Amino acid sequence: MVRAIILAAGRGRRLDDGANALPKCLITLAGRRLLDRQIESLSIGGVDEIGIVTGYGAAHLAQEPLFPFHNSRWEDTDMVASLECASRWLEDSTCIVSYSDIFYESTAVATLVQSLDDLAITFDTQWLDQWQARFIDPLSDAETFRCDDSGYLTEIGNQAHSLSEIHGQYMGLLRFTPTSWREFLRARSSFSTKNQNALHITAVLNRIIELGSVRIRAFPYSGIWGEIDTPDDLLLFQDRMS
Repeated sequence: MVRAIILAAGRGRRLDDGANALPKCLITLAGRRLLDRQIESLSIGGVDEIGIVTGYGAAHLAQEPLFPFHNSRWEDTDMVASLECASRWLEDSTCIVSYSDIFYESTAVATLVQSLDDLAITFDTQWLDQWQARFIDPLSDAETFRCDDSGYLTEIGNQAHSLSEIHGQYMGLLRFTPTSWREFLRARSSFSTKNQNALHITAVLNRIIELGSVRIRAFPYSGIWGEIDTPDDLLLFQDRMS
């Protein structure tokens, strides 16, 4: 069985329109909610069961046909802590993990489902076009992303100082097996207790690379995808998909 976990605990303050703001995955893009787009791509891509980690606005997601997990400390923690709320699944079976503010095609999911690697991610090979459209200076947001000749990650998530440090950009979509989940937790524990609740997933992935405990396969992806982080992002992708 292959499961998927959508990380939807955060508030997404850069998109926030006030006290009644919806969780980011319920934003409508070109007539469809991000959540519906994700569910469709995950299901067609080969996922058998989908769960969701809620936090902010959990009541808005209570009726969705997804297995519920909840991060009660969503205000004080980051994505890694939210992911750990779904440890029961990650310890038991292969899981695809998806950020909640992205959209992608089923082919990206199928690539991860069919992978034989314990830990794998997809990355955007044409990232610069999207980053130039979203940012005056792409390097203000883009992170380092380097692979070796065999397609395994050698660096991810650090501040980039030049385009030569960026072979692509991580999409927020990855695959764990129980083996790689154990290594992920081990890498997380190497950070100070104070920092563990504020970790981004890319920081832990980079620590795994440093520890050399498991290789991270990076699959290039050139299909449709995007991240909705700001109102300008929403306008950009609305225009591109119209």
